[in-house]
Amino acid sequence: MASTLTPPPEHLGITHWSSRLLADALGISHNTVARVWREHDLKPWRTETFKFSTDPQLEAKVRDVVGLYLDPPDKAVVLCLDETSQIQALERTQPIRPLGPGRPERHTHDDIRHGTTTLFAALEVATGRVTDQCYRRHRHGELPAFLKLVAQAYPRRELHVVVDNYATHKHPKVQAWLAHHPRVQLHFTPTYASWLNLVETFFAIATRQALRRGDFSSVAELAAAIGRFVDAWNQRCQPFRWVKDADQILASLKRQPFSGTDHQQRHRHGTATPG
Repeated sequence: MASTLTPPPEHLGITHWSSRLLADALGISHNTVARVWREHDLKPWRTETFKFSTDPQLEAKVRDVVGLYLDPPDKAVVLCLDETSQIQALERTQPIRPLGPGRPERHTHDDIRHGTTTLFAALEVATGRVTDQCYRRHRHGELPAFLKLVAQAYPRRELHVVVDNYATHKHPKVQAWLAHHPRVQLHFTPTYASWLNLVETFFAIATRQALRRGDFSSVAELAAAIGRFVDAWNQRCQPFRWVKDADQILASLKRQPFSGTDHQQRHRHGTATPG
C-alpha cells in the first residue's frame, strides 16, 4: 500500500501534505493514509535540519573537550563560555493579563523594542555556577574584558575554558590577552558542534524561564532581570555531569550527521544536564 501513496502529477507542486489532503488527491480515505503512515513510521509533518562537521580536527577536539568534562586536570577549573547576542528588550503594548482558573496568561502580539544586549556567560562544570556580564555590543573587545572578569572570579586557579569556533574567540587581541594570562587556556569545540558546550544548556534554560515571557521597558531593565536570574541560579545550581566518553560520541557521529535542535543533539550524544 505504501508504494501506491504517490500523488498524481497535478498535485506534485504541494510540498507539505496532511493525511486529508493526500487522501483527497488519491481518492481514498484519510484513515487509510494515516494507517499506512503509522505502519511504516512515517511522520511527514516533522522536519529536521542537518549539518556535517568538516572540521579536520574533529576527533582531537572531541577528545579534548570530553576529556576535560570526564577527567578534569587536578586543582583546575573547567568552564564553558559563550555569548548570546541580540537579546531584545521587549515591552508589551498592554499589561500582561495573568492566568486564572480556566484562563491562560494573555499578552499582546505587538510590542515596543527598546534595544538589545549581549549576554556573556561562563558555566563552571563542577558546580553549575555561572559568571555573567551583559554588554551593549558584541565585538572582539568584549571577550578579553569578560575573560578578565572570569579570571578575577577564580583567583590563582588554572582555568580551562571551552569555547566554540566563533572568529571573535580567535581574534589577535584575545590571543594577546591569553599570552599575558597563561593560567587561562581556551579549548575549542569542533565546527557545528555547539552541543559540546554545556553553557548552551544554561542559555536555553535562561531563555525559557526568564526571557521569553518577559516584559522589559529598557535594556537596563533587561540586563537587571538577567542578573537576578543568574544570582538565583547560583543559589540553587548543581554540577553538570557528562554521560558518554569520547569513543561513544565519535561512534555516534559516524552513524549520523548533526541534525535537529541543540537540545536534541545534547540528548542524542549524551551530554550533561544539571544534577
